[in-house]
Amino acid sequence: MPAIPLGALLLAASLHATAQSVSAGSDAEATLGSVTVTDQREPAEIRAKSTLKAETTRLGKGQQALRDIPQNLTVMTERLLDERNLDDFREVLRTTAGVTFQAGETGEEDVRLRGFSLGQAGDIYRDGLREAPLISRDTFATERVEVLKGSASMLFGKGSTGGVVNQVTKQPFLREHYEAELTLGSGQHRRLQADINRPVGERSAVRLNAMVQRADHAGAQDDRQGVAASWRTGIGERDEFQVDLYHLKTDARPIYNHPWLLTGQSGDAQRTLVPVLPAKNFYGLASDYNRSEQSVLTLSHTHRFSATEELKTTLRHGRYERDLWTTVVGFCQNNATLCPGQTVSLQQPPTADTILTRNNFKGRRGRSDITQLQSDYSTRVRAGGLDHLLTAGVDFTHEDAQRNQNNGGGALPVLPDNAHIRLTRVGTPNDGAYRPDTRSWQYSHFDSQSIGLYAQDVVSLSDTVKLVGGLRLDRFEATYHDLNGNRGTMTHRLWSPRIGALWQPDALSSYYVSYGESYNTSGDTYQFALGNFDPGTNNARLANTPPEKSRNLELGAKWELFEQRALLGVAVFRSEKTNERNTDPDSAATQLLLSGKRHASGVELNLAGRITPRWEVFYNHTWIPQARIDRCNTTTCNPAGAAQREGDRPGLTPKHSLSAWTTYRFAPQWRVGLGLTHRGQQSPEGNRTVVAPAFTVWDGMLEVTVDEKTTVKLHIANLTDKRYADALYRGFYAPGTPRRVYLSVKTVF
Repeated sequence: MPAIPLGALLLAASLHATAQSVSAGSDAEATLGSVTVTDQREPAEIRAKSTLKAETTRLGKGQQALRDIPQNLTVMTERLLDERNLDDFREVLRTTAGVTFQAGETGEEDVRLRGFSLGQAGDIYRDGLREAPLISRDTFATERVEVLKGSASMLFGKGSTGGVVNQVTKQPFLREHYEAELTLGSGQHRRLQADINRPVGERSAVRLNAMVQRADHAGAQDDRQGVAASWRTGIGERDEFQVDLYHLKTDARPIYNHPWLLTGQSGDAQRTLVPVLPAKNFYGLASDYNRSEQSVLTLSHTHRFSATEELKTTLRHGRYERDLWTTVVGFCQNNATLCPGQTVSLQQPPTADTILTRNNFKGRRGRSDITQLQSDYSTRVRAGGLDHLLTAGVDFTHEDAQRNQNNGGGALPVLPDNAHIRLTRVGTPNDGAYRPDTRSWQYSHFDSQSIGLYAQDVVSLSDTVKLVGGLRLDRFEATYHDLNGNRGTMTHRLWSPRIGALWQPDALSSYYVSYGESYNTSGDTYQFALGNFDPGTNNARLANTPPEKSRNLELGAKWELFEQRALLGVAVFRSEKTNERNTDPDSAATQLLLSGKRHASGVELNLAGRITPRWEVFYNHTWIPQARIDRCNTTTCNPAGAAQREGDRPGLTPKHSLSAWTTYRFAPQWRVGLGLTHRGQQSPEGNRTVVAPAFTVWDGMLEVTVDEKTTVKLHIANLTDKRYADALYRGFYAPGTPRRVYLSVKTVF
């Protein structure tokens, strides 16, 4: 008998005994002497490459059909990722409705979903296990990306109000498949990736995914290399084992920011941000960089007690590292020494000779070692005359993190020798200036342990009506040492319930209502102290505040359309957060930008699949007509000059955001594709008077099938070369990607 963690054995034994006692003699065919799954159809791993419609997910704990999930779930399959050239995970998020970005950190640590922080709380997962924030990600080994909207509740407990994002890794399967793709494009873009799957015997297989990329977009570089190797044995048998190794290293020189110009005058009730600099221009230093590296080992074991009962146990250890040093660029204004007489405004727009400052720098460095153990048990039983789908599990996470969130090296002295570093001109981007790195480093230390227990029952009251009830308990402990040697501790016990009901009158439709709660602890950003300690207890003051509490109420429906070739989902939601806490990582002290209570209410719409055999569609739309700061209990929130006030619409929460993609095969060997990403008007967090205008970006694709093995694809991102503010911060923005052209050749052999 293979080794199974003790907690998983105890859990499985108790639930297995219960299941056996209530079902003994009532369903003899539910227990099999051996379990062998033989699927003569195309393997699911191959089908994911050829469809925009996903049918199942494990995000809901155990394999489930999407129609059985009582919550909005957007799934981007491998085909969609490939057709839209979504190699960078940040681009995946950018083309997801409801997602916005706070500028300034050039990573996923301040992503917003429905206006609520996502990445900073660590709500990005891989195969259902939490990843570290503050890192760069790539999709070379990703089969699909699943975005669960609303409270994480019983599924993950401690987490975001807006939802979670899960990356599903490509797995070995029992068929030979060899694939290679070469992509060349704008900015000296060169990318080569391979996907190799090979059976080893009758029930084992190995899979290797590898990628290397080099790009230099007029000074903004993006180099990556990654490998993911996996071995899986006992596929479809009673005991199945898998070993995964994943490594990704990135070395980028990002465009950290562009300065904004505003319409109107200071003091106006509302001013509009106008991007004026070309999005392709890099005005930073040649010494800028954003480097990350992650190395992850995952071991998993699935034991199938019968055809309807299984226990899956996963052990993972990963190291995640990130090092950032970038330049903050601004317009030089009314400085008698640096730019005498220069004033920049929309009435006096910048010219090629306009001087830009780069005297401020952003630096952060961090490392996280994360060990996770998770066991999920599921079974189908009949008790009390009703059918039950029982799921239960236990998970343990230990994280040891070191961080320095703000070490830019300080401003450069005003010396003649530094003039070429501190200043540049609009007409001379990427001028090659370099600043030597003389920084010294000290680190805060964050050590946390959490253990979670959950259970859920889906009971069928009839052939058409199901009730869902689940509960999760998390115990979270953390110790924090700041840069000054102060020490803080925190402990939380958190309950996260989930209830719902489904009505499925036929195989083509499903209607549901659900309610869930979850929590964010004050240590989610690894810096809950922020240098502010209570001298009486020597504890971090924020550590002693209650966790943020989130609630999500949702009413929705899902329909199979066009002879079950497409899935349509519609949901009405209200997401709410109480004990709201939004801290500014750049602040030297504890600065609460928002506090109290806020909510967002709206509609989600998803459509994915084939309208006709030749016409495919993916459509994802989030409409938030109502979003509001309901209560603000800080002394700095409500005064007339405050950045945010009660009654305001929160920043980074546009009313409309949508992503669409459609392809049509107009000849046996030819397909054409067209897509758009739209985001409505929004304000930056912490600035109630400034708005960034809405934008729509169009993408295009033309694909030709040369023969049964080779495909050539031309992809153009941002067809109209739209200039827009993609991510927002107080005082600057990150520009959206300019027009780029890519040519890819893929061969299957």
